[in-house]
This record gives sequence, C-alpha cells and structure tokens, in this order.
Amino acid sequence: MDQRRAGLLEAMALERYVLRGGPADSIIEPVMAPTVAVVAPLPTSTTNRSATATVRSVRPLAAPAPGAAAGLQPPPETADLDWVGLEAAVAGCRRCGLCEARTQTVFGVGDRAARWLIVGEAPGPDEERQGEPFVGRVGQLLNAMLQSIGHPRPTVYIANVLKCRPPSNQDPTPEQVRQCLPNLQRQIELVAPDLILCVGRVAAQNLLGVDTPLAQLRGKVHRFGAAELAVVVTYHPAYLLRSPSEKRKAWIDLQFALEVANGRRAAI
Repeated sequence: MDQRRAGLLEAMALERYVLRGGPADSIIEPVMAPTVAVVAPLPTSTTNRSATATVRSVRPLAAPAPGAAAGLQPPPETADLDWVGLEAAVAGCRRCGLCEARTQTVFGVGDRAARWLIVGEAPGPDEERQGEPFVGRVGQLLNAMLQSIGHPRPTVYIANVLKCRPPSNQDPTPEQVRQCLPNLQRQIELVAPDLILCVGRVAAQNLLGVDTPLAQLRGKVHRFGAAELAVVVTYHPAYLLRSPSEKRKAWIDLQFALEVANGRRAAI
C-alpha cells in the first residue's frame, strides 16, 4: 500500500490489518459488503457507460412524499436548459423565500461528464461564501473519502438539493425542495452519471422521495428518474466529523458503491 493511500485510510479513521506471517506491507483493507435481498441488472446509462454484470437492488421503501423526486417533473423553463442556461436560471431564481437572504447561489462543481454524481443537502455558510458545495473541514473529509476509492474530487460532479443556504442550517422545507429540486434533476440529466452517491439522510430522502431512515437506505441500490440511475446512500461528512466511529460504516458504503458502479455483484 502506498503512503498516500495509507494516509487517506488514516483520515477515514480506518484500521489496517497485516497478514500473519506475511511481509510488513501485506495490508488488508477493511472491505465488507452489506446484505441485500433482491438481484437486478444495472440499467444502461444514457451515455453508454454501462455495466454488464448484476447488482443487488431494491426500490425505495416508502411511498414518495408529495412533490418528491419520484413524481416531480422539471418546469418547462428548466427542462430543456443547457448548462449555461441552467446556471443562469439558478443564479436568478426567486421561487422560494431563501432568495431574500442569500449572498449567492451554490450551483455545483466538477466534471460535467462525470461517472459519479455526489448529492448533498444544502449549502452551509462556508459554501455560500465560496459559491461551491462541500468546502472547509466537511469538504476535506469528502475529498479524502472520494480519493480513497479512486474517484478524486475533480473527476466527479457535486451538487446539492438546495442551491441557497437555509437559515441556521435548518433542514430544507418541503416547499423549498419542491421549488429547487428540478434544478438538481436537470443537472443529473445533463451529467447522466453511472452512479449517484447521496450523502446524508436529508439529501437521500428528498432525492428518492421517501421518509425511510438512513440506516435502512444504506446498503441498497435505489433508482432515480426515467433512466433508473443507480443511487447509493451513505453518511454526510459533517456527521462523520461529529461521530468518527461511524467512518467504518461509511467505508463499507463506499466499497459497495464501487461494486455497483463497476457492475460487480458484491458477495453476500
């Protein structure tokens, strides 16, 4: 194991194990696969970045909430926009009251033809100040998480459910989500990723249109939109900073996401 990868695992607070009787650098990384019951093929991506094997898949566990992603269609002014038009529409959006207090919107960042799309909840104060999602200590941990599985930040696309910061870091309201989610939906359509990684309960519930607890959303392949894009759920980096003992579970989620994106069926 090279020093850089070892450092990333250390940032994730993960133990490394050495084979008994083997060389000192014979390190086994902690790789585990969650157990899920249903097996289904991974659908072909609209950009032909498809996987040919099967992955374990389940549908969302609860009925979609009113206005949730499962039944929400982008309004006409959003549905056909290209990147330039969509970014301009978000910058000038006044669909909900969050526009009154914002200093700027936080559109998204990264590779617009990425294989992975990361979805968070909403900007915080640092994100609003810099105009970019997942910065500061939270962003550093997310970067380490992505780097540790071979998908460094510049190779993914990162966006939030909300493009404006809620006051006092409150959870998005149903109305705020209803008004802003079409922007994210259009971003997903434009990127056409192989996999969507939702970080945190709020992002996952609002994207999938469910009220299922995070613990029950993890370790399963969910589907999003008409293209039935694969969605995997894990913890938000901010939560992992508060609860370092949960980083091992996040590592398991990331390994599972790799299995899904690569089209391999993880062992039960």
